Amino acid sequence: MSKRVIYTENAPEPIGPYSQAILVDNTLYVSGQIAIDPFIGDVVRNGVEGEAIQVMKNLESILRAANMDFSNVVKCSIFLKDMQDFPKVNAVYGKYFSENPPARETVEVSCLPKNVLVEISCIAVY
Repeated sequence: MSKRVIYTENAPEPIGPYSQAILVDNTLYVSGQIAIDPFIGDVVRNGVEGEAIQVMKNLESILRAANMDFSNVVKCSIFLKDMQDFPKVNAVYGKYFSENPPARETVEVSCLPKNVLVEISCIAVY
């Protein structure tokens, strides 16, 4: 088994003892991303749609650092502060997965880091 940390300056620095992503053999495990703009280091607070866009940009940057893109994603987990925001987040998310979307679950949680409205993680394979 080969295990490698994936890191890019184009995604937020981890805010705890974890990596942006870990590549094990041909599988990439991307940590949950929130709407932190990596260039200013702060949360983008433009409503749930604005947050979802930033989250997807962060995921995209990490995928690219592993020489992957959204077509490699096989599984996503979406965490929402309010399930009423599902249609808005789903609309943003859907723009990144127009064909053969990955498996996914979406759950409402009571609180997310930095009081954001959405967090998404994913698993991708070569």
